[in-house]
Amino acid sequence: MQTTLIKTTADGRKLEVSGLAILFDGQLEAFDLTEVKLHPNKRKIWEVHPEATHLAGRVTLTREEAEAVEQAFKDAEAQILASPAAINERFRIAMMWRARSEGIE
Repeated sequence: MQTTLIKTTADGRKLEVSGLAILFDGQLEAFDLTEVKLHPNKRKIWEVHPEATHLAGRVTLTREEAEAVEQAFKDAEAQILASPAAINERFRIAMMWRARSEGIE
């Protein structure tokens, strides 16, 4: 699977999309985006990052960065549909998610 760099944070960590997963500093962060306006702490988020429109886990994104994540997801989905070998990637991501939810990293 192709990895797409979305942004590098001020402290040098990378937010990337790999397949259908969002990775932060190489670790699984999220599988989807959350709109800041729907988040319970939206006022605090906007105080710190006024231009944030979305969250990828705990990382804020601008509209352009969120659009880049969504495009990377679309590209990954197209690859998965076109390549039976990419099904293995879906299983790998599912296992990473399961391990994370069980506290195993």
